[in-house]
Amino acid sequence: MPQATPPSPWRIPLVREIAVILLIKLAILLTIKAVWFTEPTVPENGSQRVSERLLGPAQPQPLPLNEEEPR
Repeated sequence: MPQATPPSPWRIPLVREIAVILLIKLAILLTIKAVWFTEPTVPENGSQRVSERLLGPAQPQPLPLNEEEPR
């Protein structure tokens, strides 16, 4: 008895539709990446701001205590 070759998965409409949708999504994502994320943006004085944040004062300046006076 000869063995029949299994049908190609591309003959199933659902497989074709999913493949087309995935290709469209991939194209959209690559377009978005090319338009908005072409090069990294470095903020002005970025390293200085980071060092101020990391190496700045450990605790904020204490606020003066406003003591209540008895009436």
